[in-house]
This record gives sequence, C-alpha cells and structure tokens, in this order.
Amino acid sequence: MPLSDCKYESNARRGRGCGLHSLPVAGGDGRRPVCERGPTRARPGPVGRVPLWPATDPWGVSRVRLVSLLLGLTLAFLVTASYILTGDNRRLLLAPASYRLKPKDPIDMKLLARVIRFKLEYAPRKVPEEKDVVGTDSHLFSVLPRQFLYSTKSPCWFQELPNGLDADPYGRNLFASRSKGFKAVCERLRTGLQQRPRPLRLRCLPYFYIIGQPKCGTTDLFHRMLLHPQLRFNTMKEPHWWTRKRFGYIRFKDGFQEIFPVEDYLDLFDLAAHNIQNGLSGNSSGEHRALQLITGEASASTMWDNQAWSYLHGGVEESEPRFLAQDFIHIASPSAKIIIMLRDPVERLYSDYLYFKMANKSAEDFHQKVTESVQLFHSCLTESSLRSCVYNTSLSNTMPVRLNLGLYSVFLLDWLTVFQRDQVLVLRLEDYAANLKATIKRVFDFLRAGPLLAKAEAALTKRPMSNTRRVADRNLGPMLPATRSLLREFHQPFNHKLASVLDNNDFLWSST
Repeated sequence: MPLSDCKYESNARRGRGCGLHSLPVAGGDGRRPVCERGPTRARPGPVGRVPLWPATDPWGVSRVRLVSLLLGLTLAFLVTASYILTGDNRRLLLAPASYRLKPKDPIDMKLLARVIRFKLEYAPRKVPEEKDVVGTDSHLFSVLPRQFLYSTKSPCWFQELPNGLDADPYGRNLFASRSKGFKAVCERLRTGLQQRPRPLRLRCLPYFYIIGQPKCGTTDLFHRMLLHPQLRFNTMKEPHWWTRKRFGYIRFKDGFQEIFPVEDYLDLFDLAAHNIQNGLSGNSSGEHRALQLITGEASASTMWDNQAWSYLHGGVEESEPRFLAQDFIHIASPSAKIIIMLRDPVERLYSDYLYFKMANKSAEDFHQKVTESVQLFHSCLTESSLRSCVYNTSLSNTMPVRLNLGLYSVFLLDWLTVFQRDQVLVLRLEDYAANLKATIKRVFDFLRAGPLLAKAEAALTKRPMSNTRRVADRNLGPMLPATRSLLREFHQPFNHKLASVLDNNDFLWSST
C-alpha cells in the first residue's frame, strides 16, 4: 500500500492495513500515520486476546538503552583489561587501528627506507615564543633570574633565605628523601648555612648538561668527569628533572606521584655553590679556583623524553609536543653547554633490550620485538609526519623495544633550533672506548676546564668502566644476523642525515 494513502490520526485507533515496518515513526505531535480505508465490517476476534506487540510499543526505547548499556560496559571492561593484562608496558589492547598489525606482516625495507628519506627532508620546528614557554611554568621562571653573576663561571646568583639562618631549607627536599647520599650532603650544607654572617646563599644552575643517549656511556663519562677538581662537587647523576620530576613523574608507568619543585632541583648544586660562595667572600685560599668551579648534571632522558606533554595535555589536538625540554633549558640558561654521547643505534638498541629485566630474554625474542617495532613505526609513517611518529607517546609505549631512541638526527636537529652549534658537543661511544684519554680531553677543552695533573689523569684513565653489561646478559650472545641486517637498513637514512648535520662520516657507523 502506498504511503500516500496514509493520514495522521490519533494513537487511539489504527488502521489494520499498515505494517509496523513499512511506515515512518510518529511525528513530533505524537500521532502515527494510519491508512485511510473505506467502510469495513467489524470482524469479531477471540475474546480476551492480548496482542503480542502492543500498539504503544512500551519496550522499544528500553531495549535500545539496554543494548547501549551492555555495549558500554563491555567496552569499559576491555579497556580496563587491556591495562591490567599489559602490566608495566602501558599498552592498550584497543590501540588505534594504524598500530594493530597482523603478526606476520612482511616488511618491505627498501620501501620503508625510501619513505624515511623522503620524510627526513622537513622544515625545522617552529620554536615557541619565550612568553609562551614562560607562561606554562610561571613559578619556575619567577625563581630563576634573568642575569647571572659575571665573576663566576657557572650560572649563579644570590638568594635570600626567606626564613633566616635558623630555618632548614633542605628539610622537605624530595631528592634527599630518596637518596641517602644527597641527604648527607644536605646535612653538611645546613651546618654551613648557619655559619654565614647573612641569610644569603648562592644558587647555581648547571653550566653543562649531558643529555643522552641511554646505553651510550653517559654514566661512565659523568663519573670520570667528576675526577676533575673543577667538577667534583656535582652530587647526583640522572635527576631527570627537566623531563619528568618537575611534572610529577618518576616513572611514567607508575603514573603521577608528586612534583619536584625547582627549589629542590637547585639544591643539587648547592655543594658547588657553597664552595663558589667561599671564593666570592674571600674565605677560601683557592679563591680563583673556587670561582671557576663548573656545575653540571647528566640525565640521559633530557635529549629525547617529552612524554609528559602527552600526559598533561592529552586533550590538545596536536600531533607533536608544542614545547620541548630544550625550550625551558635555553630560556633558563642561554649559554649552557650541551654534551651528547651516541653509539651505533643498532648496538644501542640491543644493549637497551638487555638492560631491562624481563623474562625469557633471547636473541630470537629480540628479533621478534624489533620486527614488530619496525612494523609499528612504518604504520605510523603512512599517516603522520616523521617528527610526529618520533615523539608519539602512544606509539612509543606500544613498541616492545625503544626503537625511536636511536633516531638521533631528529632529536639533534630540534636541539639545534634553540642552541648554537658551538654549544653542542657530540661524541661517539666507539671513540670514547678506543681512546678514552683523547675523548675526555675533548670534553674538558669544550668546557674550558683547566688541564689535569698527572696523578688525576692516571686515576681517570684507570677507573673501571661503569654500568657494564650483566654476566647473564652477556651469556645470551650477540643479536641474530637477520636482526642486525634489518636494523642496519632501518637506521641508515637517519645515520646519513646525522653525518650530514655533523659533517662527520664516522656517524654513519658503516664499519661497525
């Protein structure tokens, strides 16, 4: 029956010729379309018959709501289960479609290499305005001065103790609460402050930063540098303040904990500042040497880790972090020296894999994880820019190995958008291991530190290596040849870009 034969009528009576599924639903006035027919004889039906589907359809809406509720509960259960089942990897089983791959998707490495080479040719990042960076952390930049003392080599300034000499400025330091060694340093500093004639103390930022990369020898370099008399007052490696603790994160898998204020970070350099202050006041026999003391820190996350941005600004529709750690460091200390230690990214990744404690480690397991990570990165590149994929926190947490940490050229180029080339020293672990004495000399020359005495130089070169591979991990042997070949092909475009930026073909790692 055509719809043209239907007219609207009250719900009290309905024509029998109109089927439930053949007509539109009721209009906004609460009436239903019914059929207009000629006079018909009433056909008596059985007495007491109850229709199977009432005309008023009281269950229709409730069933839709019930189905929606069940679907919502199922989705919530799956999301919750994905966090529980994947443990400390923070991966979602319901990952974006672009990151869900078939287990045996083949990798066309020649195609991937071409895509990477093409996407490596991008314009430099747009550096944010200083006022925008300052606006994100007004307290930080209210504590730090705009100018430093001219008489000290390190970036230092005087700060008045707000509660006088009787107060304990280190009582609530969060670094001291987690480090017995630094807690002991704070106790010594507290005694020294109480002996000051005025409630003033010298504060300093680092003169240099060792910013990366992980498993590239930064720990060994830092501890050898501390044997130099101008650097020996640096008290802690790896504070991870610029990338994690100032946002309230220690390990991202543990979630938000507590924010380490900038005052706690500055306390890390108070031992050096105390000695510099003695030089300024003329209370030290080595006054000139005290003024030349060099403050520094080494956090291997500083070069690459900007994951806090995605945790704090997850709702912002931006594919790349708007602000990077170097933006804040540069505004805080524009003349800072930056030291980077790199190694063959293929070997770095295997060392990184062995470093983390996990069950069933093997060369075969490493190959499987590398393959999956390369697939995931390739999948990201099909939809996003190269920088977006490198900084993508979701992708980073999904990849079973930290493949993105070896993409050195991307990180270095971003650091060079705010720091001048002569402020950045890039070293190779291979050179450091082959000629320790010459490499250390390059570092001290870069920092304009004085020459070492023969005794100190001998102690520096004889010091055992730090953070070496565990025996159990060494017993696993090298990676598979197939893994090495795959990684070599993947990293080749990035290494070529790095060698071009640094004008040094040693960073091709073609002979390793």
